[in-house]
Order: sequence, then structure tokens, then C-alpha cells
Amino acid sequence: MQSRTVSFIKDFMLPIAIVSGISLYLIYHFSPFLHSSGPVLSKVTVEAQRFLVALMLFLQFVKISPHDLRFTRWHLRALLFQSVTFVGFALIAMTTQDEGIRILLECAMLCLICPTASAAGVITERLGGNLAQTVSYVVIINTIATFLIPAIIPMVKPSAELSFWAYVWRIGLKIFPVLILPSVLAWTIRYTTHRLQRWLMRHAHWSFYIWGICLTLAMVLATRALVMSHLSIGIIACIVLISMGCCAVQFAFGRKSSKDPVTKVTAGQSLGQKNTGFLIWLGYNYMTPVTSVAGGLYAIWQNIFNSWELYEKNHHGKKASENEEPGTK
Repeated sequence: MQSRTVSFIKDFMLPIAIVSGISLYLIYHFSPFLHSSGPVLSKVTVEAQRFLVALMLFLQFVKISPHDLRFTRWHLRALLFQSVTFVGFALIAMTTQDEGIRILLECAMLCLICPTASAAGVITERLGGNLAQTVSYVVIINTIATFLIPAIIPMVKPSAELSFWAYVWRIGLKIFPVLILPSVLAWTIRYTTHRLQRWLMRHAHWSFYIWGICLTLAMVLATRALVMSHLSIGIIACIVLISMGCCAVQFAFGRKSSKDPVTKVTAGQSLGQKNTGFLIWLGYNYMTPVTSVAGGLYAIWQNIFNSWELYEKNHHGKKASENEEPGTK
């Protein structure tokens, strides 16, 4: 019974987390007596998600050596794709006068340049991809985005308050504590406390369940972004299509970057699975605020796709095991 429950949770972790996150926010939204604690609940949700993301990344860094982090060809192709499309949409947005079209272009910009989620390694590994290459791309794209975003966004949304380096500082504070501290701690343990490292490696599978909690919190924030946007049905429909298209194109481009099955999975997840919490924050604070809705919607699309991938992987794995003839092992 217990093994059946665990198997069910593994197979349906994503839809459970998606439904739970949406339901939790709607319960809050339609419960006026909870509204007074809204700011506290919002702060707790954001900080809890950041802590769990850092913990997830820590458990990934524990399993790999610094020497495993290498730059590969598909990394370059993915970087060029994200950078060129981001700059291209930015140039179009700069010359567009129509406010509605500018908002849609800004949504596309954010969906395309948004760095890879720290949780991407969890799904990549479960799908049979290369964890070290995924973590390498997480480090690379977060570093590039920290400097590219402040260079381009002021051209689209000029700000008299922030200089280039002020942008870099604010974005860096959002990204690097969650990226650098887990790696430093994990590799310090790796080279100083071998017994603890071995224990952590034996329990690294916890990262999948931590990711489920992170996803639930992400869906709370995504639902809030949608509910608080007060957008017309037409604009929401257009943002739905933009976010869905960007999600599909990036997963597809990543998977087309190699014929090797392992690299296909690794590149697809690294390019398609985004840090949507950062996307929502960036849109709300530095672009037209309604663009944060694109982050919430992107979170839904990428996790629906991830859920399907995991189900297919588990379903085909079980089917192959059942069809295997006795004595072939």
C-alpha cells in the first residue's frame, strides 16, 4: 500500500502540486479574514521558495565535482538562441508605439531570456539526462542574464533611477545567493567531510519532493500574478499564446540541438525549464507590471510538459519491464 502511494505521488507530483498551489491561493483570495495577513504570507511564500530552491541546488552540487562543470557546444547554441531572440524582440519593442503590442513583445523577451530554473537538474536526471551539463548551463545562463538584462531593459523601459551597475547589483542579489552559496557549501562538504557527503548523496532523491513543494509555492505566486493583473480577456488570451509559444519553442529548440538522446533531454530541459519566480519579479519590478503574468503562465506550461514527460518516462519504463522476458536480466 505504501509503495503504491509513493509510486502515485512520483507519477502525479506535478499535477498535484499545480492543483494544490492554485487552490491554496484561491482559498486565500476568497477568505477575507486572511487578507490582513497577506503581506506576511506573501513574504513567507517567496522566502520559503528561495530557501527550498537553494536546498535543491545544494543536493545537486553534492553529487557533482567542480571538474564536471564544462562548457559544451549545445551550451553555446542555447546561449546564442536566448540572447539573440531577447535582443531581437527588444529592438522591435523599442520601435513599437502600440502599448498592447509592446506588452506582448515584453512578455516574449522575458520568457526567452529568463535563466534556467535551479530545479531543472531534478527533472533532467529523472528523465535520463546529464545533471552536470544542466547545472553547468544554470551557472552560465544566470551569469550572462545578470549582465545582458540590465544592458537591454533600460532601452525598452528607460529608468532615471537605476544605472547599469545598479541593475546588475539588484539582479545579482536575486540570483547569486541561491546559486553560489549552495555550490560553496556542497563542495566544502565534498572535500572536507566525506561521510556527510556520502550520506547526502544517498538522500539526494529528496530533491524531487522538495521540488514538488517549490512548484506548489510557484503556482501560488503564479495564480496571484494572474488574479492581481485585472487584465482584459483579450490581453490574457494573447499572453497565454505568447507564453505557450515561447515555452514550446525553447523545449523544441533544445531537443533539436543534438541527436544524442541524453543531450536532447539535457538541452531541452535546460532551455525550456525557467526560473519563473525570477521572471515574475523582473516583469513586475522593471517592465510593464502586467508582463509578470507571462511568468505565471509559463510556469503552468512548463510544468504540464514536465508532467507529461515524467509520466511517459515512468509509463514506458514500467511497460518495458513488464514485457521483458524472464531470464533476460
